[in-house]
Amino acid sequence: MIAKTLRDYRRALIGWTIGISAFMGLYLAVYGSVKENPEVYGPQAMAKFPGALKDLMGGMEDFTSGAGYLQSVVYQLFVPFLFLACAMLIANRALAQPEEDGTLELVVTLPIDRKRLVLERFAALVIGLGAVAAMTLLVTWVMAETMEMGVPFDRILAAHTGVLLVGLFFGAVTLAVGAATGRKGPAMAVTGVWAVLGYVVVTVGRSVDAIAWLKWLSPFHYYASGQPLQQGLPVGEYLVLTGAAAVLGLTAVLAFDRRDVGV
Repeated sequence: MIAKTLRDYRRALIGWTIGISAFMGLYLAVYGSVKENPEVYGPQAMAKFPGALKDLMGGMEDFTSGAGYLQSVVYQLFVPFLFLACAMLIANRALAQPEEDGTLELVVTLPIDRKRLVLERFAALVIGLGAVAAMTLLVTWVMAETMEMGVPFDRILAAHTGVLLVGLFFGAVTLAVGAATGRKGPAMAVTGVWAVLGYVVVTVGRSVDAIAWLKWLSPFHYYASGQPLQQGLPVGEYLVLTGAAAVLGLTAVLAFDRRDVGV
């Protein structure tokens, strides 16, 4: 079942791999010109930006250093949300979309345990998203070396691992809501709202005491607070993301097992 599911996902996974790799290649290719213009992209220039915009982009402290550029331009906003979108669409294809199309009813009539069906489709999501992460990590590292960004491979690996875990978390959210409702709309709505509000709370919300405490409910807090590009793999934070994704996967299994498909 896992192999078949991956075959069903292959076009989408290949497309997302190419798209994210192209994004990485495009943005990292211009680092050379950024590095040569510290008066435009250095810390003093970044200090002129409005505080809210700086918070939204993770601080925007220095574009001229390799780690600063990767954090602000690549790993702060765009790549996590690209992985999130990929995971959300793939997760919806696991249960909610085929149920809406009427094809899932045929699958559940086969001699396959319903719990096993969800577990194997969740496993396919993990493997597929991991494959996208591995290929895009390779592209990022090659481009970083080519552009002489001076960021060690282990730091890029740490940041990319966080991106994978954020995507997996929201993919698991989509799967769980889809398993509980059998509808793509609610699954995408819950995931999208949680992602946007979670990001705002962790960035802009750091300056607003009334909502700052909500950061503990945002996966972006555990993704970025450990500063993987500067300090390496934040084991504790990443374990929280991994555990949360596993719990959501189990929730999807239980929700689907207790619901009549097609109702």
